[in-house]
Amino acid sequence: TLRKPISQSSMADWASKNLNMHTQGIFRRRISISNMLSWNGGSIKKPMLITSNRTIKKEACEMFKLVQSYMGDRQTRMDRNHVALVTVTKCWSMQGLRDELYIQLIRQTTDNVCYRSLAWGWELMAISLAFFSPSPKFQSYLEGYIYRHLDSDENIAQRIKELVDLKNKKNSKSRKKRKQNTEDEGLPISTYAKYCYRKLQKVAVTGGKKGLRKPTVEEITHARNAILTPSLFGSSLEEIMLRQQDMYPGNKLPWVQTQLSQQVLALGGEQTEGIFRIPGDIDEVNALKLQVDQWRMPSNLSDPNIPASLLKLWYRELEEPVIPQQFYKECISNYENPDAAVAVVQLLPELNRLVLCYLIHFLQIFAQPSNVGRTKMDVNNLAMVMAPNCLRCQSDDPRVIFENTRKEMSFLRMLIVHLDTSFIKGLV
Repeated sequence: TLRKPISQSSMADWASKNLNMHTQGIFRRRISISNMLSWNGGSIKKPMLITSNRTIKKEACEMFKLVQSYMGDRQTRMDRNHVALVTVTKCWSMQGLRDELYIQLIRQTTDNVCYRSLAWGWELMAISLAFFSPSPKFQSYLEGYIYRHLDSDENIAQRIKELVDLKNKKNSKSRKKRKQNTEDEGLPISTYAKYCYRKLQKVAVTGGKKGLRKPTVEEITHARNAILTPSLFGSSLEEIMLRQQDMYPGNKLPWVQTQLSQQVLALGGEQTEGIFRIPGDIDEVNALKLQVDQWRMPSNLSDPNIPASLLKLWYRELEEPVIPQQFYKECISNYENPDAAVAVVQLLPELNRLVLCYLIHFLQIFAQPSNVGRTKMDVNNLAMVMAPNCLRCQSDDPRVIFENTRKEMSFLRMLIVHLDTSFIKGLV
């Protein structure tokens, strides 16, 4: 779970220490923090956050224009996909720009009287969180901002009305414009906020997109679609089965699990040295992940380490591990007792039991002596690389984690050696 978001006063204190205070007018008067963090229709002449890096200073001002372009507040010849791609690529390539982007998005989604612009600002934040996390020191600030919007739809609508009324009192020119600004367009802001909240939790741990290949338009589109259509990675088993109900209504196991497992075997994984230990090329794994998330399995794969790495990632990123948290203590308490270890499996919810049995049956293929001679991955090695993907220790104490890691490996080893999974054959 995320830490408790920092309070409003702490956020104001953080802003006063980290914001690069802007000035205005011929007397160069300082803009207040509240104005610094409210929607701005003009450009900025220096970054929002304090920095001594000249490149960041220059890029930050250009990025603000890109944010405005994506939100529809600035005219551009580029389509919004391309604007998002340029923005995300800049930040993905330059770590120093990431917090700057998030603070710019916080600014442009605060006191924004145009609902469509507001929604697109949140959308860009959601897309960005698919590629990179904020810095640890900025994470609490962003988390607090998102947290305040989880159930804020009525407040936002009221705030927009108040701002529009105030604006119209000052300048009562066009009622047509007023109607356009208060018109609801797109998803409720709370939908974006809830997605961003979960995404921040995950990206803070995983660190976002890895590899050498820059983000692509396809990945941008996929990140946007994920706001409404949950990914097959990082979701719960129940969500995944619900999603595949239309395409594979008769399946009792997740399509992603069976397809990736079969790909590993089809490419000769059980005869490949270091399988599951040697990682596949990260860019190839990313490309396969994108296709699998669109329910496609390419026919041109040649390296079994690619689907093997993605399969491990799928197990590892499940919202709740294959062996749910409430069974964790029983598992590490029975790591030396074969009968008790097998008994724990029978206690699991039906879906979790089937998914785990399919995994153990799959690993039992690799544990056969004829395959171990080729892969150099005996039952101990298999248990070592797969246990962290099935069990999650909740302790922060390094000594507890170290001790439990040994027990987790031993528990999984017991299952590979002693669990009867013959009933799994032919099950999809």
